[in-house]
Amino acid sequence: MSVIARYKAAPEFTKIAASTRRDYLRYIKLIEDEFADLPIAALADRRIRGDFKSWRDKYANTPRKADLAWTVLARILSFAKDRGIIASNPCERGGRLYVADRRDKIWTEQDIAAVLSVASEEIRLALILALWSGQRQGDLLRLPWSAYESPHIRLRRSQGGRRVVMPAGTPLRALLDDTKRRGPLILTNTLGRPGRLMAFGRRGQRPTNGRAFATLRFTT
Repeated sequence: MSVIARYKAAPEFTKIAASTRRDYLRYIKLIEDEFADLPIAALADRRIRGDFKSWRDKYANTPRKADLAWTVLARILSFAKDRGIIASNPCERGGRLYVADRRDKIWTEQDIAAVLSVASEEIRLALILALWSGQRQGDLLRLPWSAYESPHIRLRRSQGGRRVVMPAGTPLRALLDDTKRRGPLILTNTLGRPGRLMAFGRRGQRPTNGRAFATLRFTT
């Protein structure tokens, strides 16, 4: 429990995105319920990895939950190792139970062309930006025009805070250069307000273009 408390007070936890912290806290509660009274010395016992695996396997009926629980536990123990509390992380390279099959959710080139043929300027810009940048939904919605310095886009990712410099491909660059700037943010509606005509969400479908993993769902 002392390791968990130190982790929750450290920048490794406090500086991550608020949504990520909320998700982590759900799994930290599971870890606390199971291992709060585990002596730190027990983490040096080679059998502890098996105990941790058995705990993860309790959630095997929901593989994503099992994997996320393991990931958070591994992150906490990685923190403990980096801070010299333990000598090794028994949860390193734990593998995954969940295997996604997104074949029925993939956009083909024909799907993308069909959307672009009828989309408004605002939706077209959102889709091309997602395809050619491959950035997270929240980062795209907050992306300012000042981040675009042809032929590159510069941004700081909300997850991890890492600075990224990426090339803006020719189709994206041409569209950005031709787009009227209605406000400080790139993705706005016709009134210059952010996020009114488009929404990025988990229920969206993912284009097959290898340059993107951002998902889009379109609203009217």
